[in-house]
Amino acid sequence: MTLLATPAEKAELMQAATKGRSLWDDARARLVRNKAAMASLFILSFLVLVAIFGPLLWPHPYDKIFTEHAGDGPMLQGGHIFGFDVQGRDLVARTIYGLRISLAVGIVATLVSLIIGVAWGATAGYLGGRVDQFMMRIVDVLYALPFIFFVILMMVVFGRNIILIFVAIGAVEWLTMARIVRGQTISLRRKEFVEAAEAIGAPTARIVGRHIVPNVLGPVVVYVTLTIPAVILAESFLSFLGLGVQEPLTSLGNLIQNGAKEMEIMWWMLVFPAVTMMVTLFCFNFIGDGLRDAIDPKDR
Repeated sequence: MTLLATPAEKAELMQAATKGRSLWDDARARLVRNKAAMASLFILSFLVLVAIFGPLLWPHPYDKIFTEHAGDGPMLQGGHIFGFDVQGRDLVARTIYGLRISLAVGIVATLVSLIIGVAWGATAGYLGGRVDQFMMRIVDVLYALPFIFFVILMMVVFGRNIILIFVAIGAVEWLTMARIVRGQTISLRRKEFVEAAEAIGAPTARIVGRHIVPNVLGPVVVYVTLTIPAVILAESFLSFLGLGVQEPLTSLGNLIQNGAKEMEIMWWMLVFPAVTMMVTLFCFNFIGDGLRDAIDPKDR
């Protein structure tokens, strides 16, 4: 077929053959070939759409009480396929809304940790010396504080609301992010492109923002996909202890806590929220593993 091609087609083929692919092109191609990661991405996209639009499309509100069906199991009549909780609220609506809250906590708290952790770690790693030592000692002190103690302390001082949960979890999760970014920054600090930027007099903020941060995004993206399920589990743990979201709002952790109390006689209250959380966490972890394998240059 190549022998019969026109000169223009031959030139195009030669250009395609000699044109190199970037690391991100290679990573995207490797990720697409990872069947587990792509299947997880598809399932997770579906769950996100359900969490966003499900409460608008599902006919039963998450806080409506059907007193005549309190404690009833799954039934096709009326579309109550997950059954009801002990108060008579539709479990499908509660699970969808709980998925929305859990995903919101995971994503928002991870964004908080991403912004603080990347800025803190990149600054400490680039400046080095006493500034680095001082900034990382602060990280060590915060690491020493028990997570639950920190959350309870914030609730006592600022009150109890869902926004506080976002802040409390994000304010703890950024510590590991800062350490990862600092290590990557130290390895990049003496690279030729950074020294060239320093030689032309570029300000520190510009060097960190334009040259350091973009080159540490690979490990950061992978860590973000693994941080979101960790944050969801942390919120579920808080809800299981009664420190999470409060009624009538709910989360997957809150539903699992309520289901665990009634699991011997109303198994559906535990099984459906637990399966939803399990599928969500598996999807994030498979996507994170796929991104790690795709971005790691040693696997190229």
